Parts: sequence; C-alpha cells; structure tokens
Amino acid sequence: MSDQELRISRREFLRVAGVAGAVPLFAAGKALAADAVTIPTRPFGRSGVRVPILSLGGMFDVPGNQLLLRQALKMGVSYWDTADCYEGGLSESGFGRFFKKYPDDRKKVFLVSKADERDPAGMTRLLERSLERLKTDYIDLYLAHNIGDIDEVNLVATRQWAEKMKAEGRIRLFGFSTHRNVARTVRPAADLDWIDGIMLAYNYRTMNTPDLKAAVGTCHGAGIGLTAMKFRGFGPIPGRALTGKKLVEGFRKKGFTEDQAKLKAVWENPKISTMCALMKNMSTLKSFVAAARDRQKLSADDRGVLDAHARETRGGYCAGCANICEAAVDGNVPVSDVMRYLMYHHGYGETEKARGLFHAMDAATRRHMTGLDYGEAERRCPHGLPIARLMHEAVRVLA
Repeated sequence: MSDQELRISRREFLRVAGVAGAVPLFAAGKALAADAVTIPTRPFGRSGVRVPILSLGGMFDVPGNQLLLRQALKMGVSYWDTADCYEGGLSESGFGRFFKKYPDDRKKVFLVSKADERDPAGMTRLLERSLERLKTDYIDLYLAHNIGDIDEVNLVATRQWAEKMKAEGRIRLFGFSTHRNVARTVRPAADLDWIDGIMLAYNYRTMNTPDLKAAVGTCHGAGIGLTAMKFRGFGPIPGRALTGKKLVEGFRKKGFTEDQAKLKAVWENPKISTMCALMKNMSTLKSFVAAARDRQKLSADDRGVLDAHARETRGGYCAGCANICEAAVDGNVPVSDVMRYLMYHHGYGETEKARGLFHAMDAATRRHMTGLDYGEAERRCPHGLPIARLMHEAVRVLA
C-alpha cells in the first residue's frame, strides 16, 4: 500500500480519536491502541521490502517493556532497531524474550542490529552473539555501528563478509550507521552496490544543508534504504538546544506537539524510508503513531518556525562534523562522540547511558582530555560550540 492509502483524513482522525478542535495528536493515543491501527509504509531502497515510516529504537529497558513491544507491533511499528552494545546487551535480550514468547511475530518484524567491531572475525563473533540474544536465526538489516568515514567499511574483506553472511541467510541486508561526518560518509556509499541500508543522523537542523541533501538524494537514487535518527535535534548544551514556550504553543494551536512537528519535518522527504525514534513508554508510542497516521503536512510557516529555531539555537547543537574539530586537536580525542554523550545527558536525561558510553572510551584518552588545547577546534567549529568548556564538563559529569 502507498502512504496515501494508509493515511486517514485529518477530520476522520479527530473523529476516531474523539478529539474536538486542534489539540495535540497524542490525545488520540487511547483510541489508536484500541483500534489496532497501522501506519504508512515506504520501500526500503531496492530491497523489495516495505517498512513503516516510524520505527522503534531499542535504547531503553526492552526486557521490562514487553507490553510496549506488543502494542507497537499491533499498531504497525514493525521496524525494530537495536545493537550489540545497547543497554549492555539487554536490548537485544529483551527483543529475544519477546520472540521466544511470540515466535510467529518474528516474521512480522523488520529486525535491525549493529556491530561495534569492524574486522570480519569480530563481526562474526558479535553477529553470533546477537542471534543468540535475539532468539532468531537471521537479522534483516545488519549495520556496522557508528562509522565516521566510509573507509571503515569500504574494504574487500568487509564486502566478502557481508556477501557470505547473506548467502548463508544469517543477514538479509548490510550497511552502516553514522553520527559523524554524516554527509561525507553517506555520499560515497552510493557507489557501493553491496551497501543496502544506512542509518544516519538527520533532523530539522541538518536536513536542508546542501551537502546532506545531495548525499541523501544520491544514495536514494542508488537504491539504498535510508533510516533517519536523532530527529529531535538535541545538543550538548542544556536549554539552548531545546524549544522555547513560544514554539511549543504555536504547534499546539495547530494540533501538534513539538516532537510530532519534528517527526513530520523528516517524513516530508520521501527519500527517507523510516524515522527511528526512542519510544520507551506507551504515551510516546501513541503520540508518535498518531503523528505518523495524520495526513496534515507542515505549513510553510511551520517549517519557517523550525528553521528559525535551528538558526537561533545553532550554538548549542553539534552537527557531528568531527573531521573539522578533531583535526584541530592533538591526540586521538573523539570530540564529536563526547558532544553526543553530553547530548544524551542534557537532552534526553539519560545520564547512566552517557556515562557508560564515556567510560567505554580509551582510558588514556579520558585522562588527558582536559589538558588539551581546544582553541583552534573552537575557532573552526561552524556552530561556535565552546568545545573546551564542554570537554571539561564531560569529564566532570560523566566520569
């Protein structure tokens, strides 16, 4: 079915939801849960598979939220994303618990997992562990996790490994995820016919930049399925990267929450197959499904508000252009990753997760971070982030 076939009219949506007037779409959650609705789907590149435009990110307590998984699948959120490292392996184990209890539901789910290793032997080890945790004999899309340069996967050995795993039926599709140097990492993948899918940081702050628009268009044209993530556009500085009262009230008058408007901004690009979102409670799940079901598009004024907000708060957002800042700092310091960890801490309130990621860094790197000179990195930063202060803050709050 097409997006249009699966959508319902705005008037019908509000009638079914039992809501009068322009109210936030999350008010429809109760009706959605009761009616077991589905959401629009789009093709995932050249794979021949259609996926829902909204997908479930697994960076939460999956074992403790089995009812949420059941409800998500009932609503049509059948693209589930996890990784070997999420929640210390508990994310994969939680999905595995669900599939063990509901084995017939496994074939209904487009299952994604990721590997932190890059060499074939390491990827094989992690894949085998993931398959065991997930209680499945195949993964639909397997990704090299969080690469910052296409050269990390554009290797003969990696291609041969991916083709071998596909031939054995252990994975169906292969690709990578990226938070760093996104446009310059994504664009060359269009020339690699063995890359089937890419998960990329993509939101209202970055989606209209020329380089990223070109990269997305080129990869879509090459038949690569594209999964967007980090749609909220949070940054490493608390408050400055969060929307203000005026913006929130403006969207509520139109019937959207802030998050629903940001989701819709991503979905307006048909080249994006799905948006992977963290939905760790029922209210968020219902709200996001309601947004996916609603056919009302953002107006030019709505998009203008988001664009203006992005400009006004750009000094609190890290765009992940690691090649710029990290080249200006002596030593192998992953500045962009540290900014992301602070984003988890300040933007999502996920302090323990941020600390876990921070402590997974090389111990020597963590020890000498505060003694480095970040002056040139700050001068080069397109957003003017106070990198030195933020690196010191990371050591203080995440150590």
